[in-house]
Amino acid sequence: MPSPYVRRRQLAAEIRKLRESHGLTTDDLARLVFHSRTKITRLETAQVRPDLVDIMNMLDTLEITGSKYDRLLKLAREAAQKGWWDKYGMSMGPRQKLAADLEYNADTVRCYDQTAMPGALQCPEFIDALVALDESQRTLDYRPSRMAEARAQRQRELLRPDGPHHETILDECVIQRLAVPSQAMAAQLRHMITVISTEERITIRVLLHDARIPGGHLPQSSFCLYTFPEAGDPPIGVVDTIATDLIVTQRGEVARYARMYDRLRAAALTTKDSLDFLNRVANHITDRTGSGL
Repeated sequence: MPSPYVRRRQLAAEIRKLRESHGLTTDDLARLVFHSRTKITRLETAQVRPDLVDIMNMLDTLEITGSKYDRLLKLAREAAQKGWWDKYGMSMGPRQKLAADLEYNADTVRCYDQTAMPGALQCPEFIDALVALDESQRTLDYRPSRMAEARAQRQRELLRPDGPHHETILDECVIQRLAVPSQAMAAQLRHMITVISTEERITIRVLLHDARIPGGHLPQSSFCLYTFPEAGDPPIGVVDTIATDLIVTQRGEVARYARMYDRLRAAALTTKDSLDFLNRVANHITDRTGSGL
């Protein structure tokens, strides 16, 4: 199915254009359809799933008919669809919920991970270690058990036969600097090696800490790029910040991130060399832990 989130953004833009073409403010439209200004604003910013009766009432009020009415109602229906992630509510965390929506419906997923392991490729031991980190810095905005269930579901969906092509550029600093127990890190590295070795659609490239990245400035944060199978759905970018995710939809801005991704990819190890590297690091961690160092 089309991504409900992508459709919500498309519907939001259409509602805003309709309102403006009728010379209405958000307050004006809210009064016409007997809603609050806040509800109209949230619809126009894709923050809520649309109610079909509300959308039909709005289209009738604005005297939208014919093929335009049918097109917008179809868009609203697709925007209102629920996916497997909706059964978790917000207990899995807002960032993971957005990632699950976009991953499930994408054709390709390309991520540069500067501070974290790929969310859909994490093993239980590593997830437990991440929960402990969130608890230590008091940023636990999800239910750990439900988050772990959802992350496992994300992995199953990623590996389904019609799942997306998924490539990660993993910055070596994540492996070397993330303060999780050694056993958890070794387990995570071996888990990724197993998944990537058995699924051609899932690839990883390690960006070594001493790799030079010619052609411009260094990336300032992690980001993901998504493309979708339907021709009318433009690519979308999600940029990681400390507090939230920044959604990038303007074609020029998405293209800038795509060029950055290509530069990082060219500087990173090949998938084969990356798996060899991860295996060496996992063995080194295990040997060091076993020696008591």
